[in-house]
Amino acid sequence: MDTQTHRPTEGGAESPYEARDHVIPADPSFDAPGAGTLWTVEPAVRPPLPEPVRSAAVRAGIIVAVTLITAMVAFFCTMAAVWAALPAVLTTVAMTIAATWSVLDVWITRQVWNQRHGVVSVPSSTARALRRERRRARRAARAAAREAARKTAGKTAGKTTRSSRPAGRRLSSV
Repeated sequence: MDTQTHRPTEGGAESPYEARDHVIPADPSFDAPGAGTLWTVEPAVRPPLPEPVRSAAVRAGIIVAVTLITAMVAFFCTMAAVWAALPAVLTTVAMTIAATWSVLDVWITRQVWNQRHGVVSVPSSTARALRRERRRARRAARAAAREAARKTAGKTAGKTTRSSRPAGRRLSSV
């Protein structure tokens, strides 16, 4: 097996990180699947979770684990008729509410992240493209209407004609 060369440290002894047992071979086919490899590197099927969603999921996992532990403690204290049964049951009820909220927090965080950053999926992308086209058409129509209004306002700016209507608020005839 081909190994890298080692340089001794200043004291003459090798550090534990430079020991020959810990050297990874520099063979380029190390990660390639084949006979004699311990593992193969496979690409992830799905992309990793966004950071806020991942942190909410880790938080929820820890809270759910602690809730299950307190539920076991409450159960065993109740079966043994120990004085700590009542506080353990009350703690379990409170932790169950917290665990439910933390799991909902994961779901809400994921939905918020998807809304803010967009989701790549065929139907939503198609719908987004159609909305974008409609928005562009409306903006172009409004810009054309403004331009036409400016041109007509520029032509009538030189004429000083007064309207027969009095200035001020328009009254409705209804």
